[in-house]
Amino acid sequence: MPRETIADPRQEILRTAARLFQQQGYDATSMNDVAAALKLSKGGLYHHFQGKDEILFDLMNHAMDITEQRVIAPVKLIADPEKQLRTLIQRHITVVLSERDREITVMLHENHPLSPALRKRINARKKDYVHFLENLIAEVQAARGKKTSVTPRAAAFALLGMMNWIYQWYRPEGKLGEESLVQQYTEIFFQGALG
Repeated sequence: MPRETIADPRQEILRTAARLFQQQGYDATSMNDVAAALKLSKGGLYHHFQGKDEILFDLMNHAMDITEQRVIAPVKLIADPEKQLRTLIQRHITVVLSERDREITVMLHENHPLSPALRKRINARKKDYVHFLENLIAEVQAARGKKTSVTPRAAAFALLGMMNWIYQWYRPEGKLGEESLVQQYTEIFFQGALG
């Protein structure tokens, strides 16, 4: 018998959908799959969300909220640009590897299925983060006073690519621990892009 009441239905639906999208992929997950995992009727699910694309958009929007709260806001509180950048790398990797924040990996992996209007809204938030990182890298380069052929834009995209791909291969039970990974990625970036 389907269960039609959940404590915080929208959040529970989003958490469940994030897990299913991460495990099966967006395209392979149906609204029936989400409803069945929640023991909801399909009608009960549609009462909260008009469709799968609305769920995906809400997940991605929440992922950007997480990034702003756990990465950008704390970094802005630091005065020294180099310490800001080191903290950003540490916090970004921690968020990407967080099991409880599956929205992040869904956002990193499933951008294409969104409608053009929704994709434009998410991409605007992503661009704001890229610009924040690019400006921070430019500040660090200026503070170090070394000439480099690596532009802040190229460095920002390289760093984000490095960090955002971790979820594809990282295993918590593996030999490379999160703390060591953060240290090595920071060193790779600072030695390579910042010389």
